[in-house]
Amino acid sequence: MKLSKRLDSALNKLYIAFNNDMLNPECCKQCAVGNICNNTDFWKNFTEVHGSVVLNYLGTLHERLGRTYYGYSPKELLQIEAVFLKGCGYELPYKHGNKKPQHPTSKDILFNGLNYVVKYLCELDGVPDVMDTRKLFNYIPEKESEEVLSSHSF
Repeated sequence: MKLSKRLDSALNKLYIAFNNDMLNPECCKQCAVGNICNNTDFWKNFTEVHGSVVLNYLGTLHERLGRTYYGYSPKELLQIEAVFLKGCGYELPYKHGNKKPQHPTSKDILFNGLNYVVKYLCELDGVPDVMDTRKLFNYIPEKESEEVLSSHSF
């Protein structure tokens, strides 16, 4: 399957960040979007609160001018970050007092967040989820893993 340049680049950057322990949901340079944007945090100026998908004046201006950063519009960058934070277990927007994971840099937490991000990135480009193991194993479970886990008491 042929991937767009932006998707291929984003997946490579996220893979490297995850495997080099350079992924941190609470750091704007090391979160999903920070890594996609080469460990910069300029994108955080497109909104007022980390995890919000509401563009502020600057974000709206850049969006209306049709600007993209590493292939993504300001709105897409905010949505990618929100998907990552929610996938990691954060209540959005990310601010003091809102729910967050006890160990935000745990590999399990980060992997879960990345699964959601990869799925979303693929949706943005209109390609099948590259991490969908159902296609790899040619098997569709009767219940999704979240349903299975919630139906069992541990």
